[in-house]
Amino acid sequence: MSDKIQFDGVHHSEPDDAPPAPAAGQGTFRFAGAVEDLSAADCRALFERTTSLDDAVRARTAAIVERVRRDGDEALVALARELDGAHFASAAELEVPRDRWREALAALDPALRAAMERAARNIATVHRAFLPAPAEVETEPGVVVGRRADPLAAVGVYAPGGRAAYPSSLLMGAVPARVAGVERVIVCSPPCADGGLPSAVVLAAAELADVDRVFALGGAGAIAALAYGTASVPRVDRVVGPGNAYVAEAKLQLAGVVAIDAPAGPSELLVVADFTADPAAVARELLAQAEHDPRAAVVAIAVGGEVAEQIAAAVDEQLPGHPRAAVVREALAARGALLEAQTYDEAAAFANRYAAEHLQLSVNEPAQGPLLERLRNVGTVFVGEASSVAFGDYMTGANHVLPTGGLARSYSGLSTLDFVRWTTYQRVSREAARRMSRDVAAFAEAEGLPGHAAAARGFE
Repeated sequence: MSDKIQFDGVHHSEPDDAPPAPAAGQGTFRFAGAVEDLSAADCRALFERTTSLDDAVRARTAAIVERVRRDGDEALVALARELDGAHFASAAELEVPRDRWREALAALDPALRAAMERAARNIATVHRAFLPAPAEVETEPGVVVGRRADPLAAVGVYAPGGRAAYPSSLLMGAVPARVAGVERVIVCSPPCADGGLPSAVVLAAAELADVDRVFALGGAGAIAALAYGTASVPRVDRVVGPGNAYVAEAKLQLAGVVAIDAPAGPSELLVVADFTADPAAVARELLAQAEHDPRAAVVAIAVGGEVAEQIAAAVDEQLPGHPRAAVVREALAARGALLEAQTYDEAAAFANRYAAEHLQLSVNEPAQGPLLERLRNVGTVFVGEASSVAFGDYMTGANHVLPTGGLARSYSGLSTLDFVRWTTYQRVSREAARRMSRDVAAFAEAEGLPGHAAAARGFE
């Protein structure tokens, strides 16, 4: 039996005992060749991208979470010292005073401040337009069912640190929360070893977004503190924001304690390109996402012609001079793919199974609409070559906190929906109660609930 998998909308079985295949890639990319030639082992390597398969990460995260649950602030102070090299004299120093945020914003380079203010405005504009609307419906005369979106009382926003600071992620979490009407927005961001404060640009973003409190806390410990609450850190109703493998794992482990957004891991990009695409532009997009992390996943699907060869040549030309070439090479060698599809339908079918965080359509304009319509499993789609992922990361106003690891099959990107809960209500007139009583009693008796039946018959 062949172990090939076809992406034509038809289910094809694969043998359970298929041996691991060697990497199909050649040159820079781990995988290269036709989509239809991918083996079952190749597909597992491409599609199984979750960070929660690492037993060591799971165990270490569980230990940190339990330590914070048990010891509270004492654990947070110790973890800051052990993991971040920050020495706090007491738990009181975990919180960053607001005047430090203001100082950071005042000292910000004017050009960067203007860019951040522009991004915040665009994020607010987009998310205000997407606010959920209340609704009522009369199911039959005298029976009204409605629902309204009520803002959460408190939300925790995680702003990553470590390899780099991400003020954009803080804005993506905090601004929509404010638009949704959340009462208290609490930010956690890792402390720097040389003073115990989060990055100055993160603090500046906190002031721009008008959050309520900022804590110098990072990693799984920060997520646990927000979930359980400590003497210093308030407990929140939902935790949002990207982070490293330990942050993502902590969110998964604590999902029964606090609501979370989509679990997020290393960055992902899938580009669908055809004969109209500029190979150099496609290469720039691939390298831009691969520079995030050695575990980033970048895939290009070339539809027809010699497009794949042209993209490969452009990548080889740009890579040697890339400032983060070592990281990019590692990512491409581990999870990079340059594949060929015979048709747009084949490319779309692969994309829906791959379920990428970002997907760019570098295809001719007549094909863009139908392809966009077919795409169901994706964090966000960038339509057209000028729609660089970089614009969405920072400036368009769409949210860049998106599901990764194939979870775009069931999760959506961060939005105002993550900062509300729905309250439903029902209004039944006495006449409607009389009309429904007999049928409701029949249901209740069939389920062995005589009290329910009696409650309904009281209106006959």
